[in-house]
This record gives sequence, C-alpha cells and structure tokens, in this order.
Amino acid sequence: MKKYAIWIVLGILVLWGISAYNGLVSSRESVNKSWANVENQYQRRADLIPNLVNVVKGAADFEKSTLEAVIQARASATSIKLDANDLTPEKLQQYQAAQAQLGGALSRLLAVAENYPQLKAIQNFQELQAQLEGTENRINEARRQYNEAAQSYNTSRLKFPRVLIANLLGFKDRPYFESDKGSEKAPEVKF
Repeated sequence: MKKYAIWIVLGILVLWGISAYNGLVSSRESVNKSWANVENQYQRRADLIPNLVNVVKGAADFEKSTLEAVIQARASATSIKLDANDLTPEKLQQYQAAQAQLGGALSRLLAVAENYPQLKAIQNFQELQAQLEGTENRINEARRQYNEAAQSYNTSRLKFPRVLIANLLGFKDRPYFESDKGSEKAPEVKF
C-alpha cells in the first residue's frame, strides 16, 4: 500500500511539472507573438517612410537636413534586430531609443511640411500621412498588447511553485516597453 502511495505522489508531481512547463511555454509564446506584432508595426512604419520622403522631395524645395535626419533615423531603427527569446531590458531600451529617434524625425518632417501648402494638398502626401498616423496607433496598441502578454508571463513565471520549474528550465523575465523620457510633460502649444 505504501508503494502505491509513493507512485501516486510521484505521478501527481510529474503531471504538475508537465502542466507547469506547458503553461510557461504557452505564456512565453504569447509574449513572442506579441513581440512579433510590435516588430511588424515598426516595419510597416519603416516601409512607409521612403514613400513619404519621396513625395515630400518631389513636392517641395524641402529642408535637406530634415529629410536626411528621417532617412538616417530609419536606417538606425531598422538596423537593430531583437530576438523575442533574448529580450533584455537593455536591448529593449536600445531598440526603443532608436524607434523614438525615428518618431521624432518623422514628427519634425510632418511639422515642417505644414509650411508647404502645396505639399499638404497632394493626395499622396495626405494618404501617406494618414497611413503613418494609423501605423503609430497600431504601434501603440501592439506595445500595449506586448506589455500585457509580458506581464501575464512574468506573473505566471514568478508564482510559487511554478517559479521552481521556471528557474530550473531557464524561463527568464521579459522586459516591458516604458514611456520615453520626458513624455510625462505635456507639449506646450503656442499660437
């Protein structure tokens, strides 16, 4: 009878271990999928930029430094590649900084474009601007969903006794997207 009790306890522990492992794998894959969606939206933005720059170049005697800043920021942002399984807070921060630099350059491009009425009237520019605005919204949504998936995974990974399996099998925390520095201050609008 004692022998059966030991086998039953061992069986329960094995089943629990399998369940914990499978839960961690499912949660990790949800984070990976969310990360892929973030990268997809950033790539969409990077793909729109050359078209936007070409329309602006063709429509205005434009400030060369602004266009060069956008092109350089795009090159910098697209050169950073992160593997979803190797996300660290430092690597995510570097990636986020490059994307923020690109976003800033795009904002300057769109702000300077306001000084060119003939550019604002070009339908291609209007469509690209609308697509870019939609992409920025998609990026924000993808980042929000990634943070939710990372939070769910990190919480699941840290709960006892699952944390024992996670540490034993190398499941690491996933970092979060954070606000850009200075974003807590509202921009000042002057007329």
